[in-house]
Amino acid sequence: MNRSINFLKRQPAGRLITLGFAAVILLGTFLLLLPVSVRPDTSVSFIDALFTSTSAVCVTGLIAVDTYDTFTPFGQGVVAFLIQVGGLGVTSVGVGLILAVGKRVGMKGRILAQEGLNVTGVKGIVRLVKSVLLLTLCFEAAGAVLSFAVFIQDYPLPRAVGTSIFHSIAAFNNSGFDVLGGLQNLIPYESNILLNLTTCVLIFFGGIGFLVILDILRNRSFKKLSLHSKVVLTTSLVLLAAGTLLLKAAEDMTWLSAFFHSVSARTAGFSTCSMGELTNAGMFTLILLMFIGASPGSTGGGIKTSTFFVLIQSVRSLVTKKNFEAFRRSIPVDRITRAYVIALLSVLVVCISTLLLCILEPDLDFVQILFEAVSAFGTVGLSAGVTPNLCAASKFVIVLTMFVGRLGAFTLFSMWVDRPAPTAHYVEESISIG
Repeated sequence: MNRSINFLKRQPAGRLITLGFAAVILLGTFLLLLPVSVRPDTSVSFIDALFTSTSAVCVTGLIAVDTYDTFTPFGQGVVAFLIQVGGLGVTSVGVGLILAVGKRVGMKGRILAQEGLNVTGVKGIVRLVKSVLLLTLCFEAAGAVLSFAVFIQDYPLPRAVGTSIFHSIAAFNNSGFDVLGGLQNLIPYESNILLNLTTCVLIFFGGIGFLVILDILRNRSFKKLSLHSKVVLTTSLVLLAAGTLLLKAAEDMTWLSAFFHSVSARTAGFSTCSMGELTNAGMFTLILLMFIGASPGSTGGGIKTSTFFVLIQSVRSLVTKKNFEAFRRSIPVDRITRAYVIALLSVLVVCISTLLLCILEPDLDFVQILFEAVSAFGTVGLSAGVTPNLCAASKFVIVLTMFVGRLGAFTLFSMWVDRPAPTAHYVEESISIG
């Protein structure tokens, strides 16, 4: 026992976080297989339970079985708990539990929380975790109250309360799960302005990251915000506007629906219309938004808005021969390298996942397969309607893609390398590019 504890203490933070997520997924799988979690007239296979648990912990929202029709209120509560743990991060929840019982958070716990929240330095990390937990509670409580005003019109009081709480947790954590039944997601509420806007606000703030929210609350002026916050907010708003215009141009949908799906495609996964009925142009627009995803330190996935911003700015800098800068600040060159590595690895993961699904599901259209693969990698949850009918092997491919997407391809591929950077270098020699 002591050897195991010492072994874990010696592991890098990224490796421990990965193991923590895997452990929670397996725990969730076991809980969802319990008879108390499954409705009497239904059954759940191991791969479907694993798929649901992974989708919840990775805050994706892709489903192999309908959450309401398959799981009891206890099982739905398990799914909501997994979404909450996955959205906040295993380390943040762990630190919160330590604080709740009145214990002191050690240095290893602080380092893990720092890695999980994607911040630099451990100074003030405990205070940051407390702020994150409080913000989450406030947003989800407000979202539940506003959602309740809608759901109480269609459901009895107990179910309206449960549905409102579940929806608020799923929306703020950018996970497209629903408990309405019938694989319908939010289609019945396509024209409900209150629920649409409430969901969009929860998704947006859950997707920009806790650091940005805290920065906004502290400074309350765009000029005073940090460079990171300016980049995240600017990129998010531009993508939101561009996505809305492109979807409206490509599809016969209302402005509200176009706006909603532009927000939701950025890793949330809720839909108010059938994705399988969209044109190729509409689906490709959503694919681009899903691949970019949310922002660092948020509950969402994708390559992240800041990575996309750095890629665009680096191209602009190279073409115009200007310094690599933004908002009157120079950006370190190593950020460019990291951004390109993240983008390249992400494209590689999507390509491998798509290729495997093409082999395993030869009867499906390529656009449908690519849509599912990008949705899984971006931890979005939007589906062209093919996920429940995939074979077990295809579902396992999606499970691995969701896991990689939630933790990040760069983190997973680099966590096994635990050595200092080399100090000796060979003589430079140029090669032709382009």
